[in-house]
Amino acid sequence: MRPSRAVPLAAVTLVAAALTWPAAATATAVGEGHCARQERVQVPGAAFQRGACLPDLTTTGLAGTLYTDMADQAGLTAKGTITPSGVPGTQIDGYFPDSSHFNATHGWHHDAQFVIRLPDHWNGGLVVTGAPGTRRQYATDTAISDRVIARGYAYAATDKGNSGADFYRDGTRPGDAVAEWNARTTQLTRAARRAVAQRYGHAPRRTYITGISNGGYVTRWQLEHHPELYDGGVDWEGALWTADGPNLLTSLPTAVARMLGSARDEDMYAVGFARGSEFLWPYHESAYWGVTQKIYRAEFDPAYDPGCPGPSAGGTAERILAPCASDARYDYASRPASVRRAVARVALTGRIGRPLITLHGDLDALLPKAADSDVYARMVDARGRGVLHRSYTIEGGTHVDGLYDTYPDRLRPILPCYRSAFDALVSWVEEGVRPPADHTVARPASGDVVDSCALDDRDALAR
Repeated sequence: MRPSRAVPLAAVTLVAAALTWPAAATATAVGEGHCARQERVQVPGAAFQRGACLPDLTTTGLAGTLYTDMADQAGLTAKGTITPSGVPGTQIDGYFPDSSHFNATHGWHHDAQFVIRLPDHWNGGLVVTGAPGTRRQYATDTAISDRVIARGYAYAATDKGNSGADFYRDGTRPGDAVAEWNARTTQLTRAARRAVAQRYGHAPRRTYITGISNGGYVTRWQLEHHPELYDGGVDWEGALWTADGPNLLTSLPTAVARMLGSARDEDMYAVGFARGSEFLWPYHESAYWGVTQKIYRAEFDPAYDPGCPGPSAGGTAERILAPCASDARYDYASRPASVRRAVARVALTGRIGRPLITLHGDLDALLPKAADSDVYARMVDARGRGVLHRSYTIEGGTHVDGLYDTYPDRLRPILPCYRSAFDALVSWVEEGVRPPADHTVARPASGDVVDSCALDDRDALAR
């Protein structure tokens, strides 16, 4: 969930207007079979698509081109992250029919944009994701796409149908914008599976769903509602929505109140914020808490203070990030039943139908683990689906890996643990090797934490 980064990065995105297409994109010979059947691939249901035969589908090859957006990825990974490169194949960019226009990528000003990457050397699998926060379809190119396409997977990502800090304006009823995230992910999964079949001659043998933050929420929702489409998923600190709480609107008002001087540290602990995460709070005050609370409150409870945020979260970064004073007094439990009904439309149940691995940092200062993934794990158990779930606490992990560069002595990136978790999921699904039982992945006192993470570092026994 990165609402605070999407709009402040708009200025950076303006610079991206000077990006160019790679010279090798129109004339390259990587070997026999390069981009084979590209002309046959028609994404079902797409209103528009554009294909390109590329020598490298990773960010190493795409950075500085219009085939990715490095600005929209800012903050999600540590600077020292090592990523693979040299993966030739086909990239398809496009969009599905939609009436909203928040996504200006490629100058299309059209939502429901997607990217599909089809490597020349395919392993028979497909990985699908939805953008984190209110970012767009290229947001997880470094964090997810680079490695999975290097492993031979086809890859598909969606902007979820709306993006940016004004996303709550999409739709006609409270909750419509978030409900669209789920519908667009389902739509892309079905279309990508058929596109893969057109390119390689048969449907994917395995399809995995995964995502960060809001993308993690979408992962949970898909495995609850459409297990027939997937073989499993990895949820990286997914947002939790439950009609009766907890959810963002039960924890963030206290954070806003603290920003404005009407809440104490003890109040923060009471709603789930972790002791020991205090050093991260000043950053979250300036970049997360105010904007996140007001735009999601506007999505589900537009009748509460209609003037803030109003028809727009703001015209400048300062105004966008500023909190609404009224949110310091927001009490979700006392709001009308219509608000809970709006949240219920997108609420999670825990009734997953395929294997799911959840990762959450113990120092997450936006989505506190105690009020999020800990609760979701109990929901899964209560539904009798615990045998399909593993939940790992990442010691020293926080909501975005980029903060590791500021606090390398206190934090660790979650990405290498995510990679280990994805490998564990594949072994679980394809080889029947059960992952370790739920536990805390300790932050090592020394050694590489940017590109290494042993998921079973305490030699936990599988349950």
